[in-house]
Amino acid sequence: MTKTQKAEIIEVLSNEFKTAQSVIFCDYKGLSVSELEGLRKIAREKEAKVQVVKNTLATISLANAELTGIELNDTNILVWGEDSVATSKVVSEFAKTNDKFVIKSAYVDREASDAAKVEAFAKLPGREELLGMLAATWMAPLTNLGFGLDALRQKKEEESA
Repeated sequence: MTKTQKAEIIEVLSNEFKTAQSVIFCDYKGLSVSELEGLRKIAREKEAKVQVVKNTLATISLANAELTGIELNDTNILVWGEDSVATSKVVSEFAKTNDKFVIKSAYVDREASDAAKVEAFAKLPGREELLGMLAATWMAPLTNLGFGLDALRQKKEEESA
């Protein structure tokens, strides 16, 4: 890999990490290419990105994005995205189905964290689920009003008959 290629990778990753709310580091040693493609497919569906990067390039890119406090070693695959919960769900779901895939550490909401925090975020409801719960909460008074008015109408019809 030439210096210009390395510089391009650092520039792209630095820009990506500046907007990412979560960057998760996982060990992927022993996974097949098809299994990694499965991870990439799951990540695309949740609008997260996955890439294997040399530790030195990743460290420089993270420092450029003002993310510090985690030292990278061994093999790492990086999973990042703008939604911390969705990104955590991607790696957590994949880790449950693949024993060789291990969550090592992460930046969750741009703070250095461990695997336990990633797992905790993965258990939270996602954005769509939260919006659905909010809509149901807002609609409950209107629904109850509708049931009440219908019951009143039926009572009035029975009294007049």
